[in-house]
Amino acid sequence: MKGYFEGKVALVTGAGMGIGLATAKAFADAGAAVVLADVNAEAVRAATERLVTAGHKALGIRCDVADERQVAAMVEQAISTFGRLDAAFNNAGIHVPVAETADALGEDFDRAIAINLRGVWSCMKYELRQMRTQGSGAIVNCSSQSGLVGTAGLGAYTASKHAVVGLTKSAALEYAPKGIRINAVCPGSTDTLMVQQALASEPETMKAVMKEIPLGRLGRAEEIASAVLWLCGPGAGFALGQALVVDGGYTVR
Repeated sequence: MKGYFEGKVALVTGAGMGIGLATAKAFADAGAAVVLADVNAEAVRAATERLVTAGHKALGIRCDVADERQVAAMVEQAISTFGRLDAAFNNAGIHVPVAETADALGEDFDRAIAINLRGVWSCMKYELRQMRTQGSGAIVNCSSQSGLVGTAGLGAYTASKHAVVGLTKSAALEYAPKGIRINAVCPGSTDTLMVQQALASEPETMKAVMKEIPLGRLGRAEEIASAVLWLCGPGAGFALGQALVVDGGYTVR
């Protein structure tokens, strides 16, 4: 991928850490100007500064993807700064506490849907307006292994990630004739802060998940990033509406 994204512009949400940060770095290393967005202003500022110091073109923006107005402003700022948008990874997402459905809180369900699903929808909406004008572009939405299978106690999260897959497929059909490819990536349990926090707060549930990974380890953020860049690049030119699973074999047991 090195050099393929030279002269192109990529946007990554949830870019302050974890999979988002690894993907922003990968885009930058491949030559792209990168827009990093995250609700954590300090994290995205620090990440952007590191890329700029390393000689890359980068813009950091604080954005809560649950707020459509902030999403619209984020995309507008990206375009006004770099003039176009060639690739986007809609990665921002959250976990909610593990709970049986009968005991789960409505506010946790609403928060998961607002960020994990509506946030992806809002990002696509404004990214697609620019890509439609250009007649080109590639979008990858972040689902999860939980977007393909069920996990007891994670009903809200699972529902939101299943919905991302369906949204991706529908949008892919709409925009394929306009020169825009839309796909999803479905990471398994990956060594990120969010997963580390889940391991700490719900150790028994997460240990059970870990025991079911055939490769016997957590994924690495860089492994997910490489899948995202492939989906955005020329090698995936015939891939459309797919949910690419990168989960160490969890869903093929």
